[in-house]
Amino acid sequence: MTAARQRKPGLTERQIKILEVLDTFQQKNGYPPSIREICEKAEISSTSVVNYYLDRLEETGYIERDGRVSRGIRVLRQHTEDSPISQKSSPAVVKAVKEAVKAVEDLIKIPIVGRIFASQPTPIPSSGFSFTDAESSIDVARSMLPGREKSENLFALEVRGDSMIDAMVNDGDIVIMKSTNVARNGEMVAVFLTDQEETTLKYFFAEKDRIRLQPANPTMSPIYKDPKVVQIQGKVVMVIRSVINHAIQ
Repeated sequence: MTAARQRKPGLTERQIKILEVLDTFQQKNGYPPSIREICEKAEISSTSVVNYYLDRLEETGYIERDGRVSRGIRVLRQHTEDSPISQKSSPAVVKAVKEAVKAVEDLIKIPIVGRIFASQPTPIPSSGFSFTDAESSIDVARSMLPGREKSENLFALEVRGDSMIDAMVNDGDIVIMKSTNVARNGEMVAVFLTDQEETTLKYFFAEKDRIRLQPANPTMSPIYKDPKVVQIQGKVVMVIRSVINHAIQ
């Protein structure tokens, strides 16, 4: 077994892995991998996360991307080469590269605590969400989150069902939630219905004497509830699309 790789200054382990995937795939096939192939080979579950790393690698001079061309990725330097910051670089370039490196390393782990049903409300255990692996988590760059959300207030849920498809939330996606028990009209929330001991993911609307839980699917009707039986458990701040469930678009 080979010894553990030393991290090159300015590169994270994920960036090194992606560069290795690009190089190996190019040599084997004669053309660059697609974003989804990078996800699979680098064992990253989200295309948005891969795109984030590729953007940072482009900013630091390791790759070149052509957004007009499918598989338009070209490796400019290997991770074993010298740092892209040279003595001849201008102060502006040095500053930009350092800021990009800092952004890449500013990742947070968000726990995936269970599943949320984007369909008709589904019974759940009395302890809360239907838990899967309590130890699982997902890496998200802080810069991808709105409003610089504090990581200690965030958790992730795996979506089941298709009631929110018009909101670009599909079965198998991951929603990043901010823990809260209040919401504004129009926000997408996870709610626990105490009268039925059921949970669901819907748009929230407080009306005159009722709560309307609105799906984003024209084939489904809204759910109307007494405010006393609706407990908000969190609101969606970000959606991470599943590679497996969206491999063919």
